[in-house]
Amino acid sequence: SIWNKLKKQKNDIDHIDDLFAIRIIIVTTTEKEKSDCWLAYSVITDMYQPNPSRMKDWLSIPKSNGYESLHITVYGPGDRWVEVQIRTKRMDLIAEKGLAAHWKYKGIKSEGDLDTWMNNVRDILEAAETGPMELMKNMKMDIYDKEVFVFTPKGDLYKLPLGASLLDFAFHIHSKLGMTCTGGKVNGKNQKLNYKLKSGDTVEILTSTAQAPKLDWLAFVVTSKARNKIRQTVHEMNNRSATLGKELLERRFKNRKIELNESSLMKVIKKLGYKTVTDFYDAIADESLDINNVITEYEGLDKKIPDAAEIRSAEEFQLMTAADDDSTSSDVLVIGDDIKGINYRLSKCCNPIYGDDVFGFISAEGVIKIHRHDCPNATNIREKYPYRLITTRWSGKLGQQFGATLRIVGNDDLGIVTSITSIINKERDTSLRSISIDSNDGIFQGFLVVGVNDTVALNNLIKKLKTVKGVKDVQRSK
Repeated sequence: SIWNKLKKQKNDIDHIDDLFAIRIIIVTTTEKEKSDCWLAYSVITDMYQPNPSRMKDWLSIPKSNGYESLHITVYGPGDRWVEVQIRTKRMDLIAEKGLAAHWKYKGIKSEGDLDTWMNNVRDILEAAETGPMELMKNMKMDIYDKEVFVFTPKGDLYKLPLGASLLDFAFHIHSKLGMTCTGGKVNGKNQKLNYKLKSGDTVEILTSTAQAPKLDWLAFVVTSKARNKIRQTVHEMNNRSATLGKELLERRFKNRKIELNESSLMKVIKKLGYKTVTDFYDAIADESLDINNVITEYEGLDKKIPDAAEIRSAEEFQLMTAADDDSTSSDVLVIGDDIKGINYRLSKCCNPIYGDDVFGFISAEGVIKIHRHDCPNATNIREKYPYRLITTRWSGKLGQQFGATLRIVGNDDLGIVTSITSIINKERDTSLRSISIDSNDGIFQGFLVVGVNDTVALNNLIKKLKTVKGVKDVQRSK
């Protein structure tokens, strides 16, 4: 029997839990059979550590062949698992001699009782294939379906939530053990950190002083203790790394005799696409960001054109490079019948740029506000104030940048923001004015304000941003 089990389970003899077995046969009355069997179970489990996943209760639900018994596996002397079978004398007779022995045990001789027994046998045989008894037999009746029970090599029992990994078990024993865990041996076989534990597993944790927690571990741990400790440790490591990166940057600025201004540095950090200052200094510390590139961006701030917020009023839409006061030569909009030099403002609700289909609206203040035809407020304006509308078109004289807001959605992958900003920086006559990123459940949503010359440049930029790996959608914000 043991040899057949070794071949069937493809295992070695050290992992056969019922290699040693003890059978307890109780002499008792029919009325007290179940209670006495459970009493014996209680006595045994008080003395020895049981394995809950290996318990087989054929007292409450007998096998379809009439077999009744209570099987438990306990951690016995000599660090060995021992199977204990608990049954009464009647149950043992049925197990050894078959169901017919039950009637002999009860001394039944009459024809009527024999017919009853035959009917019982026929019902069992008919139900064995498709009936409820067969369904009950094949159903996994594990009352511990919300938990798993695992053991240390010394036989200590630990309870963890269903789906817990080997790493969860390491943190459950001790935080230091979890932080240095590199894997483990489960039932004598080497397993990785993300191995999902099963009830009855014997687990030995392997560690290394060179190991350190990683955010990737959060993908497969389920216990709150493990998750909190991983986050805390990684955060502390990042802070230490960020401190080193800050020292390196300050030292390089001092050597180059450059005065470090915090507000200017924040603009550089945003332009490079880093969400936090800590991430920025981390990148310097691990040499994924060259300090020389940071200095180049920092020194180039004085040469930049005004921020996106500075190019949205009438005055701000004059040519930024024009030195003369001839407004008729610098206007980019023609309002009405080729009238130039009129005071106007580009509406903030839709931020029109060169190339958009636009119209003018005379406000109560007497200022003409320029809207896009697809502006969210356009329908309401046309319906309520048709007499205030005035035709408007672009004159074709360029030389300035317009602010446009893009809404971008994608997977919150490492480095995706850097890829986005890199594409924008490579575009000719296109600049990144500001960036705002919000991440939730692995998905990020961001708003980019870019400076572009016209709709052609903006549409080309949108097409290129959509090719970035992880980006799901890019749209111009209305």
